[in-house]
Amino acid sequence: MFVIIGYVVVLVAVFGGYTLAGGKFAVIIKAAPIELFIIGGSALGAFFVGNSSKTIKSTMKTIPVLFKGSKYTKARYMELMALLYEILAKARKEGLMAIEADVENPHDSALFKKFPNISGDHHLIEFITDYLRMMVSGNMNSHEIENLMDNEIDTHHHEAHTPMNAIQAIGDGLPAFGIVAAVLGVVKTMASVGQPPAVLGQMIAGALVGTFLGILLAYGFVSPLAKLLEQKAEESHKELQCVKITLLASLQGYAPAIAVEFGRKVLFSTERPSFQELEAHVKKKA
Repeated sequence: MFVIIGYVVVLVAVFGGYTLAGGKFAVIIKAAPIELFIIGGSALGAFFVGNSSKTIKSTMKTIPVLFKGSKYTKARYMELMALLYEILAKARKEGLMAIEADVENPHDSALFKKFPNISGDHHLIEFITDYLRMMVSGNMNSHEIENLMDNEIDTHHHEAHTPMNAIQAIGDGLPAFGIVAAVLGVVKTMASVGQPPAVLGQMIAGALVGTFLGILLAYGFVSPLAKLLEQKAEESHKELQCVKITLLASLQGYAPAIAVEFGRKVLFSTERPSFQELEAHVKKKA
């Protein structure tokens, strides 16, 4: 929603200001289709040349997500920590082997089914169950598991930034492609130097539309998407950190209530529930 609002504000500000300055849209409307064809086609071609098929597919899959609101809300984090609390409480009360069935088949587990917003996230559930499985096996100490967690989170962080870098590269290249379109317009103008001044003026104005569109698309539309994707990647990274800190606290002997408090502390302040909110939610779910 905010992406669309932002785009509307950009267009209103740019073209509204142009109108207030007495600008006429006829030359922009006439030149824009050809200039956009040159700029957009060149940018798309460069995108295909400069990225692997894996990156291209990942970027295409990511773009629709950018137009949706963030799923990383306070309510989601409270659900996550309530799930972790119940798992750890069961393991502490009945022994680690008691959660083996839940860990091996989380989609059939009554415990996981109590938290549909979390259990529906395949990647998150896989991250949680993989390390719970290691805890159940008892073959690794907390330092070894922490190192493995850090490596997996770093890999996830890198993968999440790959589409962002690809989109940012397009944004960085658009002004240059705008100049290419403008230069081609100037070449066409110079080849028509015998035309009346009024005609040449129209042709030069049309050529400059290319530069204008390249800059507008870069800084008003594409580069902000890369920045938004970076923020979403950081939110995803933070959720995995919350799981990591909670499980490690449990491995180090802290009670489930204290372990989830460790996890709560790493969350961004805008989504972090208070101690009382989390405690009440956990008791309600238990």
